[in-house]
Amino acid sequence: MSAATATRSGARLWGDRLLLALTILVAALWILPVVWVVTMSLKPNAELMRSTWGFFPYPFTLENYANLFQRSTVPLWLLNSVIVAVVMTIFVLMVSSLAGYAFARLDFPFKKTLFLIMIAGLMIPEQAVFIPLHQMFADWGVHNTHFALVTPRVAVPIGVFLMMQFFRAVPREIEEAAELDHASRFTIFWKIMLPLSVPALTTLGLFTFIHAWNDFLWPLVSATRSDMYTVTVGLASIQGNFAFSEGLGSVMASAVFASLPIVILFLIFQRYIVAGVAMSAGK
Repeated sequence: MSAATATRSGARLWGDRLLLALTILVAALWILPVVWVVTMSLKPNAELMRSTWGFFPYPFTLENYANLFQRSTVPLWLLNSVIVAVVMTIFVLMVSSLAGYAFARLDFPFKKTLFLIMIAGLMIPEQAVFIPLHQMFADWGVHNTHFALVTPRVAVPIGVFLMMQFFRAVPREIEEAAELDHASRFTIFWKIMLPLSVPALTTLGLFTFIHAWNDFLWPLVSATRSDMYTVTVGLASIQGNFAFSEGLGSVMASAVFASLPIVILFLIFQRYIVAGVAMSAGK
């Protein structure tokens, strides 16, 4: 190995080490507040009144979580979030896969115009349409229902675009072979294209579920009865009372409780989430 090659290898090694050190530093800065929240949720409120510093829960207690579950509405809020997230995910996958396949493979009138309208939807903030959405659902009289919480999020432009890009990448020869066997267009979609798109559907489903679970603003606008709150809105509604009556530890416990399902979901499906981000970036 020449001296120049050795110098380049050494510089590359030190560059990799520096990048790794910076990554660890950024990860530590991100995770420290999370650890601090979890620690405070496991400390007695009397101890937190004296000091909130420290990353070790001593003395240790689960009283803050017990106080949270003593409220009869918390399981109902959790159920509402599960219903909204699951139903929304199912419908987003249905609409996105059908629309994505149509844009990728079918020819129909005004296809380019509809595609431009769909892409334009990516540039409009969802908050900009809250007033007409609220008025429309109020006229229908469906506020404080699961229908109102789910419906505005069913047509997702990014989901349609993601599925369209995936179907475009599938070789046309596969469909042509099925057409030679007299398979209908829907049969090709249902039995060939849809099974091939499981990775993309999994990624889209995970992102949709996470977004639906964490959604706060639209449920806050649409659900005005406490029995229709999702877990994010419900816990936010009691945090002010908890801070004054139950203590800071109970507020932190509610934050951990709301985040825990998504953390578990990420740990189980992190490979698909990372692959989905990479696929989206590549497209």
